[in-house]
Amino acid sequence: MNALLNRVVWSALTSRQNQFSRGEDLALRFDPDVSPFAASRDNSPEALAALASLMSPKDPPVYLLQADEIALPSDLEIEMTALGVLMTEKTPQPEAAPKVTIVSLQQPDIDEMVSLAELTKPGPFTKRTPELGQFYGVKLDGRLAAMAGTRLNLDGYTEISGICTHPDFRGRGLASELSIWVASKIRERGDTPFLHSYADNEGAIALYRKLGFEIWSEVNVAVVRRLEGNSD
Repeated sequence: MNALLNRVVWSALTSRQNQFSRGEDLALRFDPDVSPFAASRDNSPEALAALASLMSPKDPPVYLLQADEIALPSDLEIEMTALGVLMTEKTPQPEAAPKVTIVSLQQPDIDEMVSLAELTKPGPFTKRTPELGQFYGVKLDGRLAAMAGTRLNLDGYTEISGICTHPDFRGRGLASELSIWVASKIRERGDTPFLHSYADNEGAIALYRKLGFEIWSEVNVAVVRRLEGNSD
């Protein structure tokens, strides 16, 4: 097992995506305009206190995502917890021309990307989330029908994320086509593709297995915020 994946957010913020990091040695978070994810180095009291210090009661909730157990200091409260899975690519799909036209999404596409993410809820997505990696889409009838891209980026691994299809265009295999496309781009860079799903999303997990991914580990998800009266 690769220790980098145990605390994948921490690994990204301390390596290839450190330009987006806010915090110090014990705890880091992404620039909140880019992504709501944060992580502590470990579960020591000092690291958890540093994690809490990155938040204010007025801030939007922060997302924690890690295979390690999530521990929290008393000045943070949980809004939601869930069990997820982290899946890594084990059997790359054979190279083949996509059955649809896949385009690279750019700045003029941002508003439509955010609207699609808000409609389909593939995970946290802001206007600046595409700064974390390249996103691709399929446009049909002059609309963004589906998209997928890369988010967390750490040494040797890149995450496929934001996989979503507009309800009007489901059932056409667009998510599969985009996932295969993004995975191929990741492999071209010499990285291993990985992705996340909620553990109870059997349909998504089954799809990802067909695309050559296998579960590496269960992961813990928590959405937390700072309690009133406890900000520094």
